[in-house]
Amino acid sequence: MLRLFSALKYINGYWRYAFLNIFFNIIQSVLSVFSIALVIPFLKLLFEKGSSEYVSILSKGIPHFSLSIDYFMGYFDFTMAFYIVTYGKVYALTFICTAVIIMTVIKNFSRYMAMYFLAPIRNGVVRDLRNKIFSKSLDLPLSYYSNERKGDIISRMTSDVQEIEWSIMQTLELIFREPIVIIFSLVMLISISGYLTLYVLLFLPVAGIVVAIIGKSLKRNAQKSKELLGHLFSIMEETLGGLKIIKAFTGENFVNTRFQKMNNDYYNQSVKVYRKTDLTSPISESVVVCILMLIMFIGGKMVLSGDGTLSAAAFIGYFAVASQIVPPIKQITQAYNNIQKGVASEERINKILDAEINITEKKDAKTIPSFNTGVEFKNVSFAYHKGDAGYVLKNINLSIPKGKTIALVGQSGSGKTTLADMVPRFYDVDEGELLIDGTNVKDLRIKNLREQIGMVSQESILFNDTVFNNIAFGISNATQEDVMNAAKIANAHDFIEAMPNGYNTNIGDRGGKLSGGQRQRISIARAVLKNPPILILDEATSALDTESEKLVQDALSNLMQNRTSIVIAHRLSTIANADEIIVMQQGQIAERGTHTQLIAQNGIYKKLCDMQSFK
Repeated sequence: MLRLFSALKYINGYWRYAFLNIFFNIIQSVLSVFSIALVIPFLKLLFEKGSSEYVSILSKGIPHFSLSIDYFMGYFDFTMAFYIVTYGKVYALTFICTAVIIMTVIKNFSRYMAMYFLAPIRNGVVRDLRNKIFSKSLDLPLSYYSNERKGDIISRMTSDVQEIEWSIMQTLELIFREPIVIIFSLVMLISISGYLTLYVLLFLPVAGIVVAIIGKSLKRNAQKSKELLGHLFSIMEETLGGLKIIKAFTGENFVNTRFQKMNNDYYNQSVKVYRKTDLTSPISESVVVCILMLIMFIGGKMVLSGDGTLSAAAFIGYFAVASQIVPPIKQITQAYNNIQKGVASEERINKILDAEINITEKKDAKTIPSFNTGVEFKNVSFAYHKGDAGYVLKNINLSIPKGKTIALVGQSGSGKTTLADMVPRFYDVDEGELLIDGTNVKDLRIKNLREQIGMVSQESILFNDTVFNNIAFGISNATQEDVMNAAKIANAHDFIEAMPNGYNTNIGDRGGKLSGGQRQRISIARAVLKNPPILILDEATSALDTESEKLVQDALSNLMQNRTSIVIAHRLSTIANADEIIVMQQGQIAERGTHTQLIAQNGIYKKLCDMQSFK
């Protein structure tokens, strides 16, 4: 049951608005009941009492104040008797009608003000929650995303967060508005006839039991629906990112069929959710109406019996007040179902927010003002998932002095990229140590560590922004001249200048408006501009044509002078001049040495060179 109110934890920081919302909801609830209850004593005075009885009421005077129904009823009787005796029944009728109109206007104004103060809560919570999820998604390690679909994460940040918004609104109404109306109505009903109200209290829980049964099933269906929507987003994301391959392999029918099947599954599940959501309101209303009809029958018999236990005016008022319980109960059942869907969405969101961040920073983490000596791997072993049968890297011992270039070669899956990814702490070692300037990287501030490293990956990672912003990414104070110089070193300046708006040209989603070679040269320019002491080049020239490769390779050679560089290469001609070449095989260092030394060994490296006809 406590899970129903779990959405309230998201409104921290918005309690000022929440209290104002509650305050105006209380006013609205009180006036809703009181405006109807006002009619009961008026009917008694107008139709059931003679002039002598009005005078008798006036002779008793204004009753002594107390917080009780009797006081308010007595005060109202006195006021109405005064107006009827002094001005006549028509004047009293005018007074009542005017009072009801005024109370209705105030009630609706209070309703608007309650929603007015709810708006910042609804939208503020959604904003904060999206910010929190997005920040957490940036903090999560890369290994987290190997087991998750990007589309499903997008679904959690959009539709699931939207469900939380509705859940908060419905929770506030479920707690503070509708129950107040029901409580005031029940108090009024008890004051009129406790006997009749006993039947209401006996049968009203029946509606609650029915709603609870449906709501429990609804939560399961809603959770399944959200999962299917996440799969649907994943298919869309993959399709839009791989349109070239889909068209090249004529896979449109396959992808379309897969999408339609998933979309149909989501449709069927959504139909179940909506049907169960829509079922509770008519069921609860039917149950309540049955109770009201039972009240009408029993109350009608009491009036017809003429024993004085219940007057006709009191019965009319009782039934009018009792009928006011129906809308709040319908609202509560609807709110209950929306909250159940919100709970299902909250569980999905918490899978991201509660995900473990295993790349953590110590409280007393150090900073390195500059890179001075080198990078060293000491008996490093690593597995992507704990409990794996084998390590991806096994007992790696490697020293990379400052200013030296180390090349990593080997077959795909031999551990080259994983080894390089250890340096910026995309992954942490499971055994052994990784040291920079003699300090374990786990003891360094992550931001400070990564500021020392520049990276050009095999796949050009560009953003839907201008050329300038892509090159200056992460550097807030970069000038036009700095960006242009970096582009010239990367052999990108000429083609950038030829673009419609030069450096202010938007390059499209993932740089889709550029050729593969152009994208890679902008990525290289980005690394050049950062000017880091440590470079990681993961197949940095693989996407370049022969002419551009020569020019960029020369630029990189100049850039890597007096820098520590880790170069991952399949094209062995690009690393012939490396200070040391590390040959990886099945997560271990199989061979090491210069190009000449490795050729002379006539081992794995020699075979790789022969396959590429390079000696």
